[in-house]
Amino acid sequence: VQLQASGGGVVQTGGSLRLSCAASEGTFSYYTMTWFRQAPGKEREFVATITWSSGFTVYADSVKGRFTISRDNAKNTVYLQLNSLKPEDTAIYYCAAALRLGVAKSSNSYNDWGQGTQVTVSS
Repeated sequence: VQLQASGGGVVQTGGSLRLSCAASEGTFSYYTMTWFRQAPGKEREFVATITWSSGFTVYADSVKGRFTISRDNAKNTVYLQLNSLKPEDTAIYYCAAALRLGVAKSSNSYNDWGQGTQVTVSS
């Protein structure tokens, strides 16, 4: 599946953004969708996931209570609402997809990736 991420930008501390990731296939509902991020000089890290079957969500501790992942299967799109942003949230955010996968926080579990969208939080 091809993925197109968008919605990044520059915001001040405490601000909000909504990221979107649009998928090319009509079988989107069968994909577990996950957001990762990578800050300069750091490894790619798990942010949030939403499963294909039940829409079960899991978050990294660092974003729990501030970020919300959701999906609209009719629009083949997954969203990541980012609230109460902090400078340490600055990173390139990537969406990833895996067919009929359960909860998986490792980037190695995903074959399909979007191109990334830059989020910059200024202090």
